[in-house]
Amino acid sequence: MPPENPEVKIDTSVPHNARIWNYWLGGKDNYPVDREMGEQIRSFFPEIVDNAIADRAFLVRTVTHLAKEEGIRQFLDIGTGLPTHNNTHEVAQAVAPEARVVYADNDPLVLTHARALLTGSEHGATDYVDADLRDPEAILSAAAKTLDLSRPVALLLLGVVNFVADDAEVRSVLDRLLGALAPGSYLVVSHPTDDLDRERAHQVAAAWNEKGTPKLTIRSAAGIEALFDGLELLEPGVVSCSLWRPEPTEVGSTRPVAEYGGVARKP
Repeated sequence: MPPENPEVKIDTSVPHNARIWNYWLGGKDNYPVDREMGEQIRSFFPEIVDNAIADRAFLVRTVTHLAKEEGIRQFLDIGTGLPTHNNTHEVAQAVAPEARVVYADNDPLVLTHARALLTGSEHGATDYVDADLRDPEAILSAAAKTLDLSRPVALLLLGVVNFVADDAEVRSVLDRLLGALAPGSYLVVSHPTDDLDRERAHQVAAAWNEKGTPKLTIRSAAGIEALFDGLELLEPGVVSCSLWRPEPTEVGSTRPVAEYGGVARKP
């Protein structure tokens, strides 16, 4: 059972995204209500576990690429969720020990695990911000204590934009975040899509939104690609997370998942 922290209030009666995702990834930081919801969704959409695994692998490949090939040394990971294996700072600092990483999330259970996120390289820096994606100014202000925003930053929004339903609000948040970052910064997004199986994708959303929190929005591939407007998309563009630059040993053996992702550079 996850540890309780008297300083934060954790509602264990309502299933929550971060904890359900943790359950699908094989973690232990979840409650019976989360496992029940996770199993309910998996009963009619068993591939959801593949989505979760592919999304984590996408994080590893994108962060590795940005640190190794693009020379990025600063990462802002918003909506980080619960710590598991291959967290952003672990991946980045394995390539560049001096990398600086700031996590931002507004889930109380994530807050109780903040110390687990703060064990980075002695040469780099790792910090945690308790803030909501919808308040980008608060995130940027706090992140600036660790990151130099006058230099390129990789902004990671993995599985979090889908919890903002209004497209205009999403555009506003992205513009405010990216507007504060230096040219040469990167945006990394992953997002559930209905392109592969529209009926079941919306069945997942309906089941989730009946009991879970925050509420889930599914977007088309075109809708996800629109998130990168004004930026320079890296090849292969917006694709299934499992198909974004898979390792040579994976080529030909990976299956598309209903979680799409992309990486783009701010000119």
